[in-house]
Amino acid sequence: MGDGSGAQALRQRIVDRLNKSGQLKIVQSPSNADVALRGTSSMWATGTISLNPRTKSASQTIYDGYLSVELVSNEGQVLWSYLVTPSHFRAASITDDLADQIVSRLMVAIRGGAASSISAAATPGPHVALHAAGSTLAAPLYQKWIQSSGMSVTYDAIGSETGIQQLAEGKVDFAASDMPLTPQNIPAHLQVIQIPTVLGGVVPIYNLPSLARTLRLTPQVLAGIYSGAIRKWNDPRILDVNRGARLPDTEIAVVHRSDGSGTTYVWTSFLSLASPEWKSSVGSGARVAWPVGAEAAGNDGLAALVQKTPNAIGYVELIYAIQHQLNYAAVRNPSGEFIKADLPSIIAAASNASARNNPKENQDSQLSILNASNRDAYPIGTFTWLLVPMHGLTPEKKSALADLLNWVLTAGQKDCASLGYGPLPHEVVNIEIQAVNSWKSKN
Repeated sequence: MGDGSGAQALRQRIVDRLNKSGQLKIVQSPSNADVALRGTSSMWATGTISLNPRTKSASQTIYDGYLSVELVSNEGQVLWSYLVTPSHFRAASITDDLADQIVSRLMVAIRGGAASSISAAATPGPHVALHAAGSTLAAPLYQKWIQSSGMSVTYDAIGSETGIQQLAEGKVDFAASDMPLTPQNIPAHLQVIQIPTVLGGVVPIYNLPSLARTLRLTPQVLAGIYSGAIRKWNDPRILDVNRGARLPDTEIAVVHRSDGSGTTYVWTSFLSLASPEWKSSVGSGARVAWPVGAEAAGNDGLAALVQKTPNAIGYVELIYAIQHQLNYAAVRNPSGEFIKADLPSIIAAASNASARNNPKENQDSQLSILNASNRDAYPIGTFTWLLVPMHGLTPEKKSALADLLNWVLTAGQKDCASLGYGPLPHEVVNIEIQAVNSWKSKN
């Protein structure tokens, strides 16, 4: 379970819980095992709370962290994966909480057959080299997919907008984007099919060292902060949804993306849904005329700037917040629930997502899971897409790309959860496989 603080305690708790289940046998040597459970973890202190207001010595340290695991076959295939963060209301220690969540999820997967082996036919063989560029939101997963698939693919995480531009100029074989292409934003003469690959969540990250609890934010407050209408952390509109929290009387340091970004498209689309004023004055897109704030390039760059700037707020994909050990806020959804993003809440947002009307044609209907109505859904969720050109690839590259896409939509989906991305709904996967095979068969 990694080599950081608490890793050994996590491992022992998992072993104890699995032994008690009576359904699995733990062996000491990998050579004697049918499968291996491997993982990484990190835990860090976020602050302290007073247990007795009369004395400073009676306090408790608050921890955040994550545990990411994969169940791997003897052949090296990932059969199941998951990432957990601390429960919102937990009585146990953070190590026991994370370990217990993983064991519970693993046992459900085993009973439901989700951890079954993958057909060897789903694994592509060696092919010609492919070059892709685009999304930073899904870049950690795409890099992992490239490694796991064994194919020769180079991926440049340069932002959705630049990736689309390079595809239109013929500089890459395919692109990745967190914003769907529409007749309004597609470059001239570019014909593509759009293949949803995974679910992601964009989270508001913040740097408030004095706050020992999870910040709550409404969509309207977020729009107010990014428009400049809300300038201080102790603004009454923030205090109103964070009763009892000690928020500083300091200016909010707003941070946004400098590059053309699909993450920005998701973020500004959400703010446009929340605020008519934002929609009319700023709007949504990969680039907007930001009213306030400093800028940073890429999800990594934005996370790093918030990390080193006290009183800052920004927005990144969930895995970047976790990897940078940054706090991220719970956001109120349309049902009135404050949801802190995690895998179940991102997956819940896609539970009612409809598939495309006609996957065989270039004009795709848009899949959106922003502001999903489910009570337990995180409201700033998104699909992310691979953009595949209708024309211009050699037969060899087209065959290789088709194999890669089929692998991504089948075996690759089992890699998603260990990095905090949600796998696609099964009905979407089935339609996209048909779309890929139809595209491959066309001259």
